[in-house]
Amino acid sequence: MTQPDLTILVIDENAIRSSIIEEGLREAGHLRVTVIHEVSGVARVIETLQPDVIIIDIENPNRDMMEHLFQLTRMVSRPIAMFVDRSDTAAIEQAVEAGVSAYVVDGLKKERVKPILDMAVSRFNAFSRLQRELADAKSALEARKVIERAKGILMKMRGLSEEEAFALLRQTAMNEKKKMVEIAQSVVTAAGLLM
Repeated sequence: MTQPDLTILVIDENAIRSSIIEEGLREAGHLRVTVIHEVSGVARVIETLQPDVIIIDIENPNRDMMEHLFQLTRMVSRPIAMFVDRSDTAAIEQAVEAGVSAYVVDGLKKERVKPILDMAVSRFNAFSRLQRELADAKSALEARKVIERAKGILMKMRGLSEEEAFALLRQTAMNEKKKMVEIAQSVVTAAGLLM
């Protein structure tokens, strides 16, 4: 469910079609809607407006325009809903790869704008959460590897057991008010210099 106070940017070269989208958004309670009819210079508009959601409507998309828009969507981390009149499998795959949250072929109706907007925001949030979780998991794995290497170095150089090496890293981190991975990285770096 989208909040009514979202800032929404509509990119549409066709004034009649954009008015359908705008009317659907206003009826759904969205009052902060900006419509632009020119694709060129859209990056500056996005930078200035900082929209929460972007809706792109292209009646008859050509390859160059689609590629330009896909490059744009890759750069902008926002929910994006795209309406097109016709499409092919390659264009759909490109849109998904570029981060388009909702890609609607031949479905521009005033009543459908709000549910599609809601879906785009929901899918974007779910995908963003998955990306964060993946980044956190990778970071945790890297930290664990560094800590394991540091434990191995301490075990070898100081003749400690694995538990003692871990306890030394943990105690040093607490004493210095640093993360254990930072202390472990220092041990690994120092060992690299000494060997």
